[in-house]
Amino acid sequence: MKTASTAPQAPTTPASDPTPRRRKRRSTSHLKVVPETKPLREKIRAACRELAIRLDRSEMLSKDEMESISRRLLDDLGLAEGYLGWTMVALTSAFWESQIAAVPPSRRLLLLPHCLKHAEGCPADYDEFGLDCKQCGACSIADFRTMAEDMGYKVLVAEGSPIVLKIIVSGYVDAIVGVACLNVLEKAIDKLILAGIPCMAVPLLSSDCRNTSVDEDWVSEMIQVRESEPAVKTRTYLHLMRTSSGMFDADELERLMPRLRGSQRLADGPADAPLAKLDPVASTEAIAYDFLAKGGKYARPFITLATYDALTGGQATLPAGEAHLQNLPDAHRRAALAIEVFHKASLVHDDIEDEDQFRYGEATLHRRFGLATALNVGDYMIGMGYRLVGRDTRALGPEKAADILSRLADAHMRLSEGQGAELVWRDALDKSLQPLDALKIYALKTAPAFEAALLTGIRLAGDVGEFEDPVRKFAQHLGIAFQILNDLKDWEGDSDNKLAAGGDVLGGRPTVLWALALEALDEADRAELLQLAATTEASAAKIERVRTLYRRAGVFEKAHKLVDKYQNRCEAIADEIQPEEFRRLLYYLIDTVLERPAETTPALVTAIVPSDISLVNEA
Repeated sequence: MKTASTAPQAPTTPASDPTPRRRKRRSTSHLKVVPETKPLREKIRAACRELAIRLDRSEMLSKDEMESISRRLLDDLGLAEGYLGWTMVALTSAFWESQIAAVPPSRRLLLLPHCLKHAEGCPADYDEFGLDCKQCGACSIADFRTMAEDMGYKVLVAEGSPIVLKIIVSGYVDAIVGVACLNVLEKAIDKLILAGIPCMAVPLLSSDCRNTSVDEDWVSEMIQVRESEPAVKTRTYLHLMRTSSGMFDADELERLMPRLRGSQRLADGPADAPLAKLDPVASTEAIAYDFLAKGGKYARPFITLATYDALTGGQATLPAGEAHLQNLPDAHRRAALAIEVFHKASLVHDDIEDEDQFRYGEATLHRRFGLATALNVGDYMIGMGYRLVGRDTRALGPEKAADILSRLADAHMRLSEGQGAELVWRDALDKSLQPLDALKIYALKTAPAFEAALLTGIRLAGDVGEFEDPVRKFAQHLGIAFQILNDLKDWEGDSDNKLAAGGDVLGGRPTVLWALALEALDEADRAELLQLAATTEASAAKIERVRTLYRRAGVFEKAHKLVDKYQNRCEAIADEIQPEEFRRLLYYLIDTVLERPAETTPALVTAIVPSDISLVNEA
């Protein structure tokens, strides 16, 4: 039932609504229309503010919930669906405004886009943090920056990118306010609202990326949000994210896992610096600790700690979550740490086996220190992982510690089986591959890490019990979908690791993309694809020819539909999970682990997917 206002009635508390989620992923370009006039933008913005007051702000809103509410608001106003993206940004900003007001300006980050600058004659250069504005007064960037910095803000002039999330997880700021086009905001804000991180934004009036404009008075108003305490604070995963990441800070890592060979560290210098001045016995430990602190998303320890928290009351997601986590037992921290140590060890070995050149933007360990040393460091980290849990047998209890170690060992063995199957295929002369066989490899190689992280968190909280089967299946579906997306990412390039597209083809790795192409191509094209695999040429021409054949076979579209299929299975499992805090966490993992560019995501279609692919559930 609607109120007398222009905005629809606020929905019931999302956390109390167990309605299953079922979504079709589709292109969203038609939903990113900026309202043409400022009076129209003001009308939608006012309705969003009025509606936000009545929303339950104690729980994080998912993207689906935000979209549903925004659609109803537009319907109530009699406005077109095309304004949906803009309305969602306005509603998000209104939802978080009171909580951003509670954050001191010195703990806020202002994110500005470089496209607000004048394309011609701008004297600013780019550094590692974005545009180094000279504040010459020729564009609005300098005005906004001056205003914000005078208030104590930290200011970044760059596109919305993973660096924003890294900045806030690192603890430098607690809230984000920004200006960006709807394409950028769709990616940046999604990550922030899903994690429960306060954020506000004013969309640019176009997405041309050159000499664009914005409602400047709204930006000034956003920057100058006054400090005041909100009546209700929203749950957030930020405290858990910071705790998970913080375990790999040098001092905390040393505290949780003291070195056995003294305090020697790698010599300061470039990434390829030799191991000079190190005790030879201490060198393996030094390389391992250095690699552990290099970077990554630390998703696995987050999953473990967040699962444990969700099953013990969800206290870490409440406003006092930071203080609550200070009492988290070190034995639990070390169990979560072990998951990441195993993962890092597998990366060292994978890089060797796949002959990868880069990891975390640097040369891989085997390129820096040699093949034998890198192999040894990977083995050493495996031992570190088991020691992290084994040393806490008394704190955890013998039965719990043994169960966790057994699950970690099982995951480790299955991961090695999956990697072994990949290597056998890579070295075989016959490059034929069925989609089902590729998915079986994924189920072994990628899913065990998710499973181990979830089950370790559950076991820390108590008995696994009825969670055993659904969590195993959830992890399997999530791992398969994640690996397919990783294969697709390989064709888009990867600024972290694979710096060029087509690395899987050049490296001879079995992928579901390859299998789908072989299945769909006619005899002549199939023979050509197999011939390309038989050549050792590593050229742009080879990659482009494979890309052409993939497109001819409809591989990229089919792969996205497979992701949809496995994501849908994850959601079906999450729909049945209790308690609510754990169900919400599983939804969060689905949305973040399976993040995709919206413009390349087709609607869900299952008819084209071979029915026997479901057999991979039994792998």
